[in-house]
Amino acid sequence: MSAVILVEGDSDRVAVETLALRRGRDFAAEGVSVVAIGGAQAIGRFRGDVGLCDAGEEAVFRRALGANVFVCVADLEDELIRALGPERVEEILDANGDLRPFRTMQKQVVWRGRPVSDQLRRFIASGARRKIRYARFLVEALDLDRVPRPLDGVLEHTFVAY
Repeated sequence: MSAVILVEGDSDRVAVETLALRRGRDFAAEGVSVVAIGGAQAIGRFRGDVGLCDAGEEAVFRRALGANVFVCVADLEDELIRALGPERVEEILDANGDLRPFRTMQKQVVWRGRPVSDQLRRFIASGARRKIRYARFLVEALDLDRVPRPLDGVLEHTFVAY
């Protein structure tokens, strides 16, 4: 088996790799590579078999990969927050020392009164390091029966097709 999964960024790569490990898959042994391309506009410089992207980047990914693209409704963080629920995500923030900074962000005028899921998405995505850390933490917390469809789909396609 040899397959290349193209994803937009490092947090997406970490999420895909973490889910594969949770499912007992060894990408190295199975010849699967997950490549973070550094943004959808860079896809032309890469060769891949399947892709995972945000809704706003679907057209670019489909031009490069055809039908082998799995699309997150907004982005991967949105998918993971919906799968876990805001309360569980807040528990994960708390366990990792980030609940207090999150509460501070919620007090900012621009975020007051907004849905908690939107606040969580913004908080998690507000820094590359945080985004990468929480990609792993959130996927590790998922019930394997509730994996977001795009994340599940990219793995299933990879292991069935290749």
